[in-house]
Amino acid sequence: MGVGRRMKKQGPPSPLDESRFTSLKKRKAQDAEESSQSKRRRSSWNQAQSKSSRRPPNGTTNSGPKRTTNGVVLNGQTKTVNDSGIRLSGSRSTQRPQSDIESSDNDAADLLGGDDARETSSLGAIGVLGALGGEEIDLDSGGLQDNFLDSGSSVYDSDQDGKNAIFSEDEGESDAEEKLTAANIEGLSKRLDAAQEDEAAEAQLELEEAALQTNIDGDRIKVLQDAEDYEEGETAASRLAPDLQLLRTRITDTIRILDDFSKLSEQGRSRKDYTSQLLKDICAYYGYSSFLATKLLNLFPPREAFAFFEANESARPLTIRTNTLKTHRRELAQSLINRGVTLEPVGKWSKVGLQIFESQVPLGATPEYLAGHYMLQAASSFLPVMALAPQPHERVLDMAAAPGGKTTYISALMKNTGCVFANDANKSRAKALIGNIHRLGAKNTIVCSHDAREFPKVIGGFDRVLLDAPCSGTGVIAKDPSVKTNKTEKDFMFLPHLQKQILLAAIDSVDHASKTGGYIVYSTCSVTVEENEQVVQYALRKRPNVRLVETGLAFGVEGFVNYMGKTFDRDMKMTRRYYPHKYNVDGFFVSKLKKFGPSPAGAGVGVGDKTVMTGGIAERSEDEDLGQDKDEDGEGGFGGWEEEEDEVYIEKARRRRLKKKGIDPKSKRGDRKTDEKGV
Repeated sequence: MGVGRRMKKQGPPSPLDESRFTSLKKRKAQDAEESSQSKRRRSSWNQAQSKSSRRPPNGTTNSGPKRTTNGVVLNGQTKTVNDSGIRLSGSRSTQRPQSDIESSDNDAADLLGGDDARETSSLGAIGVLGALGGEEIDLDSGGLQDNFLDSGSSVYDSDQDGKNAIFSEDEGESDAEEKLTAANIEGLSKRLDAAQEDEAAEAQLELEEAALQTNIDGDRIKVLQDAEDYEEGETAASRLAPDLQLLRTRITDTIRILDDFSKLSEQGRSRKDYTSQLLKDICAYYGYSSFLATKLLNLFPPREAFAFFEANESARPLTIRTNTLKTHRRELAQSLINRGVTLEPVGKWSKVGLQIFESQVPLGATPEYLAGHYMLQAASSFLPVMALAPQPHERVLDMAAAPGGKTTYISALMKNTGCVFANDANKSRAKALIGNIHRLGAKNTIVCSHDAREFPKVIGGFDRVLLDAPCSGTGVIAKDPSVKTNKTEKDFMFLPHLQKQILLAAIDSVDHASKTGGYIVYSTCSVTVEENEQVVQYALRKRPNVRLVETGLAFGVEGFVNYMGKTFDRDMKMTRRYYPHKYNVDGFFVSKLKKFGPSPAGAGVGVGDKTVMTGGIAERSEDEDLGQDKDEDGEGGFGGWEEEEDEVYIEKARRRRLKKKGIDPKSKRGDRKTDEKGV
């Protein structure tokens, strides 16, 4: 019995090979020639036997049972004794060659079962040979009886079985090969082609049947519940923990339906129904709030959104940045390898990054770390500094510098030349910033703690400004899973407003006349459009003296130009987005702007008595240039110095200075007043 189709590989058959049929034709031609020669030999031998049978030696007639040289005659029919018993045929059979008889005996013995069968077959052959030798077999006395089927003998008489008995597929093929001739080989090839086409059709039919059974194609999957079932399910779900395996299966089925909605959706169901079900399942499976899950789901197609949610469940690889002020990446890698650290370069896009796979020592306490040879820093944090591309001897401002990874990277790229202002509004975070600056050996850095929105009034005239703005953190959910639930609609109203203000301040702090710079890089660790493209679009509208330019980064997804009915600047495609499921880095957004002119007069920057700090450089005020009248207090239209407020700050500073010297500020103040009165 052959191998069943169940164990065969499903699918279309392999393409036909012409060489196979060429070799088949050659082999069939040789077999046909040998067969024709053997037939000629048998025919000549049969003719001789037929002549002798027409002239029997004892002169008996043809009627009644008689002896023949090649078999036994019974009632006018010739009984041919073969290798497996006695076979009836409607015509006289010819004598088989001795070699055929011997091979048939061996085959029959094998089929009937071993040595005993061979002995039985040998006895039958001896009987045949005896008949061929001239001994007459008496059928009436000792031959076959009418009840031989009930006698338990393995030999029986059946015309139908004798004609159609085929014990295996190989015997049937061999019989067919004996009848081949050189003329019908082409027909055989056509029959083989037709047989293979039939097999291919059967295989395709089986595939379609299996597809209907396993919902592979064309089956409409039911993932939505009816209203009554839904209410019952909600009541039961409120009492029981969710079945995570069931939720995941339903999520994958819903995504497959949304991918091919016209074929797989249920009748009377809309795409919104499936999207709502997918949103509920994602919230239950991954633990997101409905508000945040909706916002993230709108960013991607269903299948890609599922990959994004899945990527947020696993941590990103640990990476470190080599401090080129003290060492080289090859030397650092060799030192860490000697300490049992398994690592490799982050990629071709970075020359200083190393990815850590396994470490036998804590990376935050190695001698190399304490010596400032490297900084623990996410790979996505390299990107804003690479886009900024600071040059030596420039003035650079990092408006949100803590904990110092980007600031020290800027110092390393500038080779400790020029000046880097590291600002952070949180003084407690500024302590960590100072520590990392000292450890990494950044000597061209000035640390300050100001509100970034006030920075144009504090100081300006920078060649480049980096603004890694505070954000919701939707790109670093793998690091902080609390983002899934603690972000509300209020946060996405307050944070974009703050980011817009800081970005305008960053633009106003840049010197548009800088020979080497005039660039602003705006980045966030968020993937929402409200914190990225919309903020940049607002800055482009409020500051027409800036435009978007290429970031210079080797990879990344282009920013949105159209999103949910909103249209942004066509150059927004120059911005870059980074997703954890695409590049295995934290979610990030990077944009680069070029300032090519001074800020407008109403930008709200600081104004002196006769000069305006626009774009960080001193320029004559428009009121004086145009001969316009000043305000009653003698200041320009943008305000001036607050003398009373400054006096308070100056007095506080004087008292602190005196206390440090061990002098009582009050007594000194009394002496000063007495002196002033005396004068």
